[in-house]
Parts: sequence; C-alpha cells; structure tokens
Amino acid sequence: MQPERALFRSGSFAHIAAPYGSDESYLRLVLPLVGEALREGHDILVVTGQPMLDLLAEMLGEDAARVDRRLKTTWYTHPARTLTAYHEYAEPWAKRQTLLVGEPVWLGRKERDIREWIRYEAAINLAFADAPIVALCLYDERATPPQVLEDAMRAHPWTLNGNGLDLSRGYVPPQHFLLSGDELPFPEPPPSRVVVAFTPRDLGRVRQVVAAAGEGAGLDRDTVGSLVLSVSEIAANTVEHGGGSGSVAIWTAGSELICEIADPGGRLDLPLPGFLPPRPESPRGYGLWISRQLCDLVETRHTAGVLRVRLHMILP
Repeated sequence: MQPERALFRSGSFAHIAAPYGSDESYLRLVLPLVGEALREGHDILVVTGQPMLDLLAEMLGEDAARVDRRLKTTWYTHPARTLTAYHEYAEPWAKRQTLLVGEPVWLGRKERDIREWIRYEAAINLAFADAPIVALCLYDERATPPQVLEDAMRAHPWTLNGNGLDLSRGYVPPQHFLLSGDELPFPEPPPSRVVVAFTPRDLGRVRQVVAAAGEGAGLDRDTVGSLVLSVSEIAANTVEHGGGSGSVAIWTAGSELICEIADPGGRLDLPLPGFLPPRPESPRGYGLWISRQLCDLVETRHTAGVLRVRLHMILP
C-alpha cells in the first residue's frame, strides 16, 4: 500500500516532517497526499507561500477549488494562536479525516521566537493526539536554518522524503521535549524593575500596578487590558493552586514590557504548559493558555523551587 493511502486508512494522527530542496521535490511530497485526500473526500488545508500555492493549484487543475489554501505569512503569526486556529479548523475531526499541510515562516525571526515555533510543533502532538488527522509540515531546505531542521526532527514522529515515509530517529515525545537552555534560570531582571509582592488580598493592587506600568510604557488600552488579565490569571493560580503568595516584577527591555510572576510553591505538571486549552472539566490551566493567546511571548522556568512565568508585550 502506498504511504499516503496507509496514513489515511489508519484513521489516527500522523505528524510528519517533510524537508524539500526544490519545487519538484515539493510536488513529489505534497501531491500524492493531496491527491489521496481528494479521492477520499477529506478536508484539506494547505498553508504555504504564494509561489508554492500557485504551483500546487496549477498541478491540481479543477481540483484546486476543493483545497483550502492560505498564505503562511498571515497564518503563522503567533505560535499559540496558530495552534488554536488549526484546532478550530479541524474541530470536527471526530467525524471527518483531515489533511493539514503547513509551512511555518522561519526567516527573519528572532532566536527566541524560533524556539517558540519549535515548541509549537511539539505541542501539535498533544493537540491532535488520537485524531484522524494527517499533518504534513514542510521545510524548504533552501531557506530553513539547519538548527531548525535538526530540532524539527525531534518534534515529529515521522519524516517524509524522496525515499518514502519513515520513523523519525530523533523524535522526542512532548512529555519530555526540551530545547537547549530550557533548564537554565532566566537572566536576572534589571535593578530598575518594579516589584509587587502579593497574597490573596493584594490581587487588586497587582492589577493596578500592572495597568499603570503598561500605560506608562505606551501600550494601548486593549493591550494593557490583555496584560492585566494575563497577570491576574496567573497570580490567581499562584494563590489558589501554588504557594499561596508570590510577587510580580515589571520592567522594560529594549522594545518590550516584561512582567514576571514568581510562585515559590508552584510547579508545572503538564508538558508544554499553556499551548493547549484546558479540558472543560479541569479547574486549572486557564491562566497560561489565556496568557499565551493574549501576550506576544510567554516563557516559563522552574528553578530553585520557584516557578517563574514571564509575559512579554511588544511596545509600540
């Protein structure tokens, strides 16, 4: 049986890295999967650059109208929001097989943003576990940094190349997925930071201080509201489920406003926390998920017995 047919007949989730080095190899990887999905009547979403979308449409002819095609520059804008968009797109997966073909944007991104996109790739394994979805992630070897390709193999259970489908030898399950440096403490904040300690009675004051800092840094009203909500949710989690008290530190660094919530009794029980929405019955997990949706970057560290969550907002 051909690899693409076997993938769809399995009815379970398959997350595949597909490096390619030319337009011809792109077509050799993508066309068989798209063709099989069309024959089987599956939902198909392809997200890549305009030249590749045009090339695929040319090869598909009239069938191109049956493929949902999106530009990667407008789809891959923020890891957590993109994961939510994919999740919403494939929400009816319990009833329909779906093919997702995506190619994230790597060029021009900062190293820390690239790391978040790699974590996003690892989180996909949790987001769609047991779902009848085939997710093919494209990597143009002509434009993708070598380190990204290396880390991508660790985030995908399968690889697809000119020789066919194969298990990824470097794959690391999301429960154990770490990037180099993830175990290290955060860099120390500057002495000019504003620090507010809090207990359950102080959450209102925390919100006031964060709002004032955001307004003073020049953030607009909506962004200030998003930051206040994010800090408030995580601080409330600290009070209810962590050590019962903590602190918030606020400072500016370059073009960002950063808020760090420190929880001396906190811990993270789930891998890649906050990338996935909590289950409806779960009493925990909303704070980090909301924060990842609202903030430009969310970082977590658990060192020396203290859980630290850093929220970043880009200044205008």
